[in-house]
Amino acid sequence: MTTTVKDMLATYPADLGQVDRDKLTRCIEECVACAQACTACADACLSEGMVGELTKCIRTDMDCADICNATAAVLSRHTGYDANVTRAILTACATTCKACADECSAHADMHEHCRLCAEACRSCEQACNELIQALG
Repeated sequence: MTTTVKDMLATYPADLGQVDRDKLTRCIEECVACAQACTACADACLSEGMVGELTKCIRTDMDCADICNATAAVLSRHTGYDANVTRAILTACATTCKACADECSAHADMHEHCRLCAEACRSCEQACNELIQALG
């Protein structure tokens, strides 16, 4: 299946270097999907009757969404590429996704939105870690 991310990377006029395009594509897509899941989960938590007990979950969701959006943006820019910045934001994203997945998992038995969010976070964490490894 062709994706917009893959299509945009294919049109980049300069050389992307030795980066694994499939891993880069997957990571950008996972970051965008995770940001959406975290935003929706935070909003769903706000609608729960026990919202006061979900404060940490909401905060973690919002932090993760912001970090994932920033990571997708940085990974989508290649002009003036800095591998150290890329590794740092990927590491931050993986760390934040793990924290969010752990927090949402604690509520997954009561809230389906938390279960789905935890899955999206784990998938994004894995994609970030795989891209870090591919970068060397």
